[in-house]
Amino acid sequence: MIKADIVNRVAEESEVSRVKAAMAVDTLIDTMKSALGEGRRIELRGFGVFQVRDRKRGVGRNPKTGVEVVISPGKTVRFKPGKELRDL
Repeated sequence: MIKADIVNRVAEESEVSRVKAAMAVDTLIDTMKSALGEGRRIELRGFGVFQVRDRKRGVGRNPKTGVEVVISPGKTVRFKPGKELRDL
């Protein structure tokens, strides 16, 4: 499923124009991105939780050459599915 499929589904289910559905989906995505950018946790009951976690420094390996590569510390987004989603 891609973003256009979600927009079409929202338009069908809510009986609004595709343009308004696209605005709603874009607003939702932008709001989630800005919240995660601020390091905030997003909890959607019945779906799951998105949260920003620290990623520690590590050493990786280039699979083609076998050369070790230093992975710098940073932040990453983790998703933990809710119970209803896991039970599907």
